[in-house]
Amino acid sequence: MDVLEAIYTRRSVRRFTGEPVSDQDLEAVLKAGFHAPSAHNLQPWDFIVIKNKEKFEQIAKAHTYAKMLPKAEICILLCGDTNKQQMTGFLIEDCSAAMENMLLAAHGIGLGAVWCGLYPVTELTDAMRQICFIPDHIIPVGMMVLGHKGEEKKAAERYDTTKLHYEEW
Repeated sequence: MDVLEAIYTRRSVRRFTGEPVSDQDLEAVLKAGFHAPSAHNLQPWDFIVIKNKEKFEQIAKAHTYAKMLPKAEICILLCGDTNKQQMTGFLIEDCSAAMENMLLAAHGIGLGAVWCGLYPVTELTDAMRQICFIPDHIIPVGMMVLGHKGEEKKAAERYDTTKLHYEEW
C-alpha cells in the first residue's frame, strides 16, 4: 500500500476476528515502531508484546476503552524510558511517532489496530505498571490493540482548510 493511501484510509478498528497474527506481521509492525523519528535520536521507547488472554482480561478491566482487547490477538504496550529521555514532552512525542508508524504499518499489511491512550491518566499508567511489572523510570504511554479486522470502515475525509494558517494566525 502506498504511504499516502495508508495515511488517508487508516481507521481505528475495534472488532477482531480472533485469527492469529503471524510472527512475520508482528515483526513488521514492531519494526515500523523502531523506525520512528525521535528527539536527538534517543529512541526512548520499549515495547511490551502481550498475547496472554488472562492479561488481556486484566487490562480490559482496568481500561474502559480497551473492552475489545479480549477479542484481539496482540496487545503492544508502548513505553517511554525516562533514563533515555528526561524531557517528558519529547518522550511522549517520540513514543507517539512510534505508535503512529505501527498503526500505519498494521493497516498497510491488512491488519486492524486501535490506539488506546494511557499517559497522562495516572489510574491507567498505574494499572499497566502493576499488570506488566513496569519499573518506575518507564512510562506506559499508549497501547495498541492488534489483530485481523472484524470490521471494515470507510475512509473519512478530514482535510479541513478552515484550520490552515499561513505565515501567522
